[in-house]
Amino acid sequence: MIMTASGRPSFLDCSELSLLLFGGKGGVGKTTCAVATAIDLARRYPDRQFLLVSIDPAHSLRDSVADSPVPANLQVQEIDFRVSLEKFKKTHERHFREIALRGTFLDEQDLQRILDLTTPGFDELMAFTEIATLLQNHSYSCVIVDTAPTGHTLRFLDLPQLMHDWVSVFDAMLAKHRYLTELYRPGAERDETDLFLEEFDASIQFLAKVLSDPASCRFVPVMLGETMSTNETERLIGRLKELKIPVTDILVNRLFPVQTNCQVCSSAGRRQQRELRRLTSHFSGYALWGIPLLGGEVQGCEQLGHLWDYVKPISAPNEVQPETGYLRPLVAQPANLPVANARLVLFAGKGGVGKTTMACATAVSLSRRYPDKKVLLFSTDPAHSLSDCFDIHIGPTEVALAPGLTAMELDATAELEKLKHRYTKEVELFFGDLAENSGMDLAFDHDVIERMLDLSPPGLDEMMAMVRIVDFVSAKKYDMFILDTAPTGHLIRLLEMPELIEKWLRTTLSLFAKYKTILRFPKILAFLVDLSRKVTVLRRLLADPQQGELYAVSILTEMAFEETKDLLEACKNAGVHVPALFLNLVTPPSPCELCTQVATTETRVLKKYQEAFPTLPETLVYRCTEPRGLERLATLGQMLYEN
Repeated sequence: MIMTASGRPSFLDCSELSLLLFGGKGGVGKTTCAVATAIDLARRYPDRQFLLVSIDPAHSLRDSVADSPVPANLQVQEIDFRVSLEKFKKTHERHFREIALRGTFLDEQDLQRILDLTTPGFDELMAFTEIATLLQNHSYSCVIVDTAPTGHTLRFLDLPQLMHDWVSVFDAMLAKHRYLTELYRPGAERDETDLFLEEFDASIQFLAKVLSDPASCRFVPVMLGETMSTNETERLIGRLKELKIPVTDILVNRLFPVQTNCQVCSSAGRRQQRELRRLTSHFSGYALWGIPLLGGEVQGCEQLGHLWDYVKPISAPNEVQPETGYLRPLVAQPANLPVANARLVLFAGKGGVGKTTMACATAVSLSRRYPDKKVLLFSTDPAHSLSDCFDIHIGPTEVALAPGLTAMELDATAELEKLKHRYTKEVELFFGDLAENSGMDLAFDHDVIERMLDLSPPGLDEMMAMVRIVDFVSAKKYDMFILDTAPTGHLIRLLEMPELIEKWLRTTLSLFAKYKTILRFPKILAFLVDLSRKVTVLRRLLADPQQGELYAVSILTEMAFEETKDLLEACKNAGVHVPALFLNLVTPPSPCELCTQVATTETRVLKKYQEAFPTLPETLVYRCTEPRGLERLATLGQMLYEN
C-alpha cells in the first residue's frame, strides 16, 4: 500500500506534482474531493500558487465552495467554453485562414462559413488547450482538475491524439505550399503560419508528456462502494493504464457504518463491505482510501478543509456479515407512466443520481404495461451502465431482455469510424480513377481531402449514434424508445446538438454542391443528405410533446439542485416536454442520528425544488436495496408510476 508518513493519500504530500485530476462516475463526489485537495494544498504551501479548475460542462465548483472565502493563493476557475472558443478563434483565425487558403481550393466565403461553426464537443478541446497553456507558462505550482463524468473524461484524455490528427490535417494543407516555396524560393525561412502550427503541436505534446509523467501528474479515481461504480472504475483504470496516465490512490466515498441499529445504514454498510472485499482484490496495486458518509452536505471551505481528517486506509474485511433484509422500494407521489403513443422517452440528470436505474425500471414497466408494444432501451452515455443494471452483457447490438423488451448500448465512436471508413474509401477511389484516366497524380490534394473529415465537429459521433434510432423508427421495428442519456452537462449539449449539427451538415453539403466538378463523392454525399434528414426527424420527435418527453432525475443535494435548474432551463429552450421530476435516494424516516442529519439537509433542499418548480410533479424515491436484475427493476417500476 502506498501511504505517506502522515497516513494520508500520497497525492496530498507529493509537492512536486503539477497536475492532479479527479475523475469517476458522476455523483461519486469527485468535485468535493478535488476542492478539498486544493484547499488542503493551498493551506499547507502558502508560498505557492494553485489553480482549481472544472472541465465538466455542468460546473459545480462554486456550489461546492458555497461562496466561502478560499485561501489567497488558490484561484478557482470554471472554464466558460463558449468564451474560450471565441477567444481561441479570434486569436488564431487568421492562421487557420492562411493555412486553408494556401492548401485548399476553398475561397474566403467558404472559410468564413466553416470558421463560424460553433459545435458541441469543443468544450473538452478548449479545456485541453487552456490547461496546456497554464502548465507551459508555469503559471501555477499545481493545477487541480475536477473532470467531467467518466466517459467524457476519457474523451478529454484522448485529445492529444485527436489534436495531433487536426495538426496533421493543417500540416498536409501546408505541404504543397512548402513544396512550391522550396521549388521557387530555395532556402526561404519559415513564416508566422508555420511557426504557429509548430507551437500549437508543441503545446499538445507538452501536455501529453505531463499526463504520462508520474513525477508531474496523478489521476485520482473517486468511486462509491457499489457494484456499478466498481465496474465503471475498473473500465476507467484500464483505459488510464493504456494511456500511461499515473494512478496511485483510489478514493471510496460515502461509506456507511456497519455496526449500527439502523436498518438503512447497516444494510448499505454490509453491501459496501462485500464490495470492498472485491475492491481490495481487483485493485491490489493501488492505495485504497475510505471516506465515511458525513451527516450534512460537505460544502464551504471550513468543512472541505477538514475532509481528509476522516479518510482511512481500506483493507479487506475479515468477515462480511449477510444483509439483514431486503429494503423494498418506497415511493411517494408516483408519476404518470409515459402514454402508449409516446415514441421517445429520455431520462436525464446529474451523473450518479440513478437515471440509468430509472430508465431501466421504466422500460421494464412499459413492456409489461403495454404487452402489444415493442420497447427498445438504449444508452448514449459513453460510460454505459445498462449491463451493470440488468446483470447481463449489453453491447452495440440488440439484446432481448424479456418479451417485448430489447436493449443496446450505442457505440458512438464506432458509428463515426464507419463514416470515416466510407469517406476514405470513396476519396481513394476518386483520386485513383483520376490518376488512371488523366495521368494526374494530385498527392497533396489527395492527402488534404482524405484528412478533412478529421475536422468534423466533436459531438458528431454522439449525434450519429442518436440518429440510429431514426432507422428503427423508419423500419417500424419498435414502438417505444427509452434513452439513458449522458450526464447533465453533456445532455444539455446533446439537446443543442441537432440544430448545430444541421448547420454543420448544411455547410458541408453546400461545399460539396459548390465544388461538385472537383469533388465527386456521390456515396458520401448521399450519406450526409440522409444524415441531415435523420437529424431533422429526431428534432421533430424531441419537440413533439405527444411523441417525445424527458423525465428529469435528481437527488436532494444543493449541487444537484443547481444542476437540475440548468437541465430544466435547457429543456425549456429546446422545447422538450418534462412531465415529472424523480427525486431519488431520499433517506427514509429513521431514529438513526446519521439518517436524521442527512434527512434534515434533504428536507431543506426539497423545499428549494418545490419553490423553483411549483408546477412540475415531483416523485420521491427512497433509498432501497440496489435494484439490479430484471425482477427488482420490475418491482421498482411498479412503484414509480401510478396504476
